[in-house]
Amino acid sequence: MVFTLDTDLPPALAPLAWLIGRWEGAGVVGYPTIESKQFGQEIVCSHDGRPFLEWHSHTWLLDEDGQKVRPLATELGFWRPLEAQPDGTNVEFLLAHPTGFVEMYAGKAEPAKVEVRTDGVMRSPAAKEYTAAHRLYGLVNSNLMWVMDMAAMGQPLQSHVSAELKRVE
Repeated sequence: MVFTLDTDLPPALAPLAWLIGRWEGAGVVGYPTIESKQFGQEIVCSHDGRPFLEWHSHTWLLDEDGQKVRPLATELGFWRPLEAQPDGTNVEFLLAHPTGFVEMYAGKAEPAKVEVRTDGVMRSPAAKEYTAAHRLYGLVNSNLMWVMDMAAMGQPLQSHVSAELKRVE
């Protein structure tokens, strides 16, 4: 079943509607505990008429020529709009990772901008130490730009990843 933005999008999703679609692009990942590298990314953000968005992100390592080397990270999750809270919070972002993490973010969605911070991070006993994150997504010149700061491996919250993706059909 195909849903159109005009008639089938629940009104509560309006601040997140710009995320809907398939996005592809590239970015940089780095951290004090890892060497900086280029990566490719595909995000598919969709809805089925209910008041949430589905989120699927896949990344892969790129070589110096921009060719795929190997898979990196995968995220599966949901964007959930909320009734605005006294602190301005109006969205949750729930993510699961095959590396043993489950993240719950809360923050503020505006037209063309979403900013969220972890409200909770759970990890399996075998997962690496990871305690907090901050993400910012924006629609800039029709591209999806995003950045993530992370606190992990004994390091304080600091820059970890950034990317620019284009909407594709």
